[in-house]
This record gives sequence, C-alpha cells and structure tokens, in this order.
Amino acid sequence: MTTTSPQATRKYDLGFARWVYENVDGGDRLALCMQCGTCSGSCPVGTQMDYGPRKLFMMIRAGMKDAVLSSNTLWNCVSCYNCVVRCPRQVPVTYILHDLAVVAVREGYKEAVESDNARFSAAFNFSAERYGRTDERIVTGKFYFSEGLSAGFKKGMDNMKIAWNMVKTKRMPLGLPHKIKGKGELKTILDKAREIEERHKGGGKGN
Repeated sequence: MTTTSPQATRKYDLGFARWVYENVDGGDRLALCMQCGTCSGSCPVGTQMDYGPRKLFMMIRAGMKDAVLSSNTLWNCVSCYNCVVRCPRQVPVTYILHDLAVVAVREGYKEAVESDNARFSAAFNFSAERYGRTDERIVTGKFYFSEGLSAGFKKGMDNMKIAWNMVKTKRMPLGLPHKIKGKGELKTILDKAREIEERHKGGGKGN
C-alpha cells in the first residue's frame, strides 16, 4: 500500500479508491454510485461546495486523493441527510464525507487544519466539550479571535447588530454559559471516542 502526503506532486493514486472502499465508513457502498447526481441536487449548500458529492465520488474512483482530501465539500456538509434519504442506491453519502474529513485531518491537509472550516470546527468542539452544548457567544468569539485580536474585534463589531437581534428575540442569552447535567458521562463518551480514533489512526495513513 502506498501513502501520498499532502505535499506530493503526484495527482493520481490508483489505490485510493480501493482504500476508501475498504476503510471509510460507508465506503463499501460507494462502488454502487451510478453518478445520477441526486445527492448534489438535493444538497442545500451545494453551491458552496467546490465539487459536491457526485463529482467527489468520481474523483475518488479516478484516484485523485489530494484533490479529494483538500476539497471543501467535506467540510461544507451540514448533515441534513437529504442525500442519504434520496440516494436510489442507498449510498451513505454523509457518512462517507464525514469519514473522509477525519482522514484529511489525520494527514494534515490544509483545508482540514488551517481553513475557516477547521477553525470553526475547533471553536464548536471547544464549546461542546467544555459545556456539553454549543454556546453561540463562545463559538463565535473563539472563531473570530482565532484569526488574531484585531481581526476578531473587527468581526465582532461588524456583527454586533446580528448579535443584538438574537438577544432581543431570546435566541442568545446574556448570562454565563450553562453546562449540561451529567458532564462526567459526556467526558466518558468523548474519551472513548478518542480511544477508538487512536486505534484506527494508522488505517488513515495509507491506501
């Protein structure tokens, strides 16, 4: 099996498709994709994706590993599952995109570790792990200031009107963040998830 690094100049890795079929969650059904386009046509944020799932799946078959794992399609998926429900071949599109995103993080692809999507994901996870829920103020603040103090302050001021409207409509509280009950149980779940992730880390490195 070969490993293609993010810096590799080779555009095609013919073993990539087979590796995806055998190692990615739902990948065993990817061979059933008939390129009908139902997934991309059903996606509410398809216009925000560089490729969309239909084209991305064809790129997997072509062995375009670097292009696939650098794609923002993996990160713009909002997990609405329209594609999963409507796929005539029952290909679990969402699961495949999510698992490919995990592989992209493991292998250090720029879109996965340095982009706006990656920084927002880090802010989201911080709030979820610390409080057991997502607090808009924490997620937004951490995301904005991840670009630096001045950039974060400017973005915060630019969006102050939106924030105030959310406060007025009681969509965003003003008090301290609320923690969920049973946070210990959440920590146990997350620790177990990390344990499973570590166990499978080696599998995401090669094809």
